[in-house]
Amino acid sequence: MARSLATSALTLAALALPATAAAQDRLTFVACPIVRDTSSVPCWLSEYGGELYYLGIQTDVSAEFNPPWLGHLALVEGAPKAGERICGGLVLDDVRVSVMPELSPECNTVLMAEERYELGFEPPRPPGPSGGRLAFAPVGSPVPPPPPEPPFVARTFDVHFPFETSVNFKTPNALGAVLDYASAIGASRIEVTGHRAAVRLSDGTVLEEQPGLAARRAREIAGMFNGLIPTVERIETVVDESAEPGDWRDRKVAITVYP
Repeated sequence: MARSLATSALTLAALALPATAAAQDRLTFVACPIVRDTSSVPCWLSEYGGELYYLGIQTDVSAEFNPPWLGHLALVEGAPKAGERICGGLVLDDVRVSVMPELSPECNTVLMAEERYELGFEPPRPPGPSGGRLAFAPVGSPVPPPPPEPPFVARTFDVHFPFETSVNFKTPNALGAVLDYASAIGASRIEVTGHRAAVRLSDGTVLEEQPGLAARRAREIAGMFNGLIPTVERIETVVDESAEPGDWRDRKVAITVYP
């Protein structure tokens, strides 16, 4: 409870101060998400420092962008694209959205569709049942990469996470390249290093992920490899709890595969 109150105080401070970094390369803030309906699919927005920002559209689990949740604040990280607007909001490039864990019932804004706020592009597929087709399903059969050739070397793969989260429904897909490489070279050992991080908001406030999250990430990822690769003799876990202020790239597990 103490941590929840402290986090709420930080996020409220972030909401109360004006944006000072909108003109910089990247903008980072915590605010309520907003849903705006359209004639095709809903779009997600957020407001900060008197400006409305476009986050993405509502599609399905195949999309790179997964929307935030009403009833929760969201950590938004992205680079504003001057002049470009979708659904009335300034577009954020390379946007990353993390759902804050505490309930925030004030985050419940849903805006009606208006003709002036149409998407301006064709969404991947219309809303409703997909008939088994995902919105972002690849067209045709993907060409597999060439198999690795000896001499084999140790290779590290990074798997990233939203703020304050660990393994989720997208993680197995992110581990596919690791599994392919480890199987192809007959890996003998896998080392899983869990990291937790902090993020500095555009107003200077620092939000830090909870202690113990690095160990949880490493433990859960390591467990997903148990028994999958017969040649692997051991899976080791390493924990980095330093939590230095950075960005979404620091919220990760680094998986090193050894021949």
